[in-house]
Amino acid sequence: MAAEGTEVGQVAPDFKLVNQDDEEVSLSDYRGKQNVVLVFYVGAFSSICDGEFRGIAANAGRYDASDAAVIGISTDTKWTLKHYRDENGFPATFLADFWPHGAVARQYGVFVEDMGIATRGTFIIDKNGVIQGKVVNEPLNARDEADNFAALQQCS
Repeated sequence: MAAEGTEVGQVAPDFKLVNQDDEEVSLSDYRGKQNVVLVFYVGAFSSICDGEFRGIAANAGRYDASDAAVIGISTDTKWTLKHYRDENGFPATFLADFWPHGAVARQYGVFVEDMGIATRGTFIIDKNGVIQGKVVNEPLNARDEADNFAALQQCS
């Protein structure tokens, strides 16, 4: 079931989380500045997530050309996320939805309660904070990055 305010055409719910460098980041920090590709994922160092973020890294130039910041959110700790980004050189910002556990994933309707993780939910948010694209997959079902670029074309 979709969470309120998380459908295409609606203003994305704001949140504040800590990134891999222990800095607070809000979705509203990007308002009026950059489009956002909000990538909820199962967990750092899992094989499918690694593949998805390697694809994002390989397409970093396309995201830059779309004036899009990629933000990964998982229920991992900030320390795990720092190690994950640093070890792999991923160009994304990683946010820890660790405590309260999965609060932002719940806010976006992508928290898997019985597993304590976020499923694979992607929200393309334009500079005005409006959701232009949404894809939600089961934890073992990798996303198609082409969906991100199709939605980014809707951002102006």
